Amino acid sequence: MDLDGETIASLPAQLGVYHVADADGTVLSVGYAGATHLFGIRSALEEELAFHGSRATKFRFEFTSNYRSRWDELLMLHLHDFGQLPSHQQAEQSRVGRLSPD
Repeated sequence: MDLDGETIASLPAQLGVYHVADADGTVLSVGYAGATHLFGIRSALEEELAFHGSRATKFRFEFTSNYRSRWDELLMLHLHDFGQLPSHQQAEQSRVGRLSPD
């Protein structure tokens, strides 16, 4: 989906996880909308848009009440697929487990 204010505003205020990417599909962030996000995924995506600016153009999401464990799974998958996490999430790399889905 396109990441813009209109699309974000159309989403329900629910908890979940997401990927934010640039126009080429490179993942810029793997994130979650948790209990501290007043309007759920809308608030989290607004923060991502403010952080990444015009580089962030696409996103995908899943609504889930198990956002922390699902976030960890997505981080592990990203680490497996790309060998490292997005640059601003490098601190999470030592915390997450290793996955071997192959």
